[in-house]
Amino acid sequence: MKNLWKGFVVASVGALLVLPQAMDTLAEDTKEKPKLKAERDPAQLRQRLEREVRHELVMLPYYDVFDNLTFRVDGSHVILSGQVVRPTLKSSAENVVKGIEGVEKVTNNIEVLPLSSNDDRIRAAVYRAIYSHSALQQYSLRAVPPIHIIVKNGNVTLEGVVARESDKNIANIQANGVSGVFSVTNNLRVEEKK
Repeated sequence: MKNLWKGFVVASVGALLVLPQAMDTLAEDTKEKPKLKAERDPAQLRQRLEREVRHELVMLPYYDVFDNLTFRVDGSHVILSGQVVRPTLKSSAENVVKGIEGVEKVTNNIEVLPLSSNDDRIRAAVYRAIYSHSALQQYSLRAVPPIHIIVKNGNVTLEGVVARESDKNIANIQANGVSGVFSVTNNLRVEEKK
């Protein structure tokens, strides 16, 4: 009976020593399989990167309606572009994208808009004109409203997505009606009906 007990203890200790290595090997195998599959399928890798980059940019703490961040994914290279009011937002965008798994290079072409009290006044006035209109108020309820107002030297560019063509036209008319606006470029896109 004593030998049987010794054999049981030795076998149990041996199993306890081997079990962590077996678990580590199993964990490594399960981690590598999805990676290898994604690396073989560039379309899936690109879709994942686009989804993660979009998410990270929208989650930036100071990203708001007066900024426009866009990007393009080319393999493992991400090209950032757009316009921002704060210089720190430009560097923050680059830093969060660099931290995404699978991104090897980031080119930061984001333009920092010039400081101007007149542009700040126009931003606020265009915001009020657009988002106070009854047809467009629904868009103001989102964390980051989808109609972005970019103002540079008195020139306004509307970027983003609206649900209907009429909303796009109303936003354009409202922005054009603001005093001090030299021109309005309406780049709003209309959501595709599914």
